[in-house]
Amino acid sequence: MYETFDHTADIGLRIRAADLDALFSDAARAMFSVIVANLETVRPNQEVAFSLEADELDELLRKWLAELLYTFHVRRLIFSEFTVTVRPGGLGATVRGEPIDPSRHEMDVEIKAVTWPGLRLERDGEGWMAEVIVDI
Repeated sequence: MYETFDHTADIGLRIRAADLDALFSDAARAMFSVIVANLETVRPNQEVAFSLEADELDELLRKWLAELLYTFHVRRLIFSEFTVTVRPGGLGATVRGEPIDPSRHEMDVEIKAVTWPGLRLERDGEGWMAEVIVDI
């Protein structure tokens, strides 16, 4: 589950999930739901694999979202399906999506970066919660 919240000239993403795999998957989906107003129209017909390393979970989350954002900007791919396995010291992921199609995809907000300020990732009573601020 995720939601957005206003944060000065940026957008905040708040994600809650039962486990870290779901949290990282939902965080990616939340970010792309800001980029593409009609994310449900994105067809999962191209697959990209990711393997990332980081010492801390919050660093790993920021790195994960930044890598997805970089791939979106460079390869012009929109992702809608995310399978993530968080492991000690990193993660492995497979994401699916397709190239931007202006005739079908309604581009909404341009995200420039995933920021460190305001980044939170912690256990809560029902699993995990993260807050991420994206620069628009």
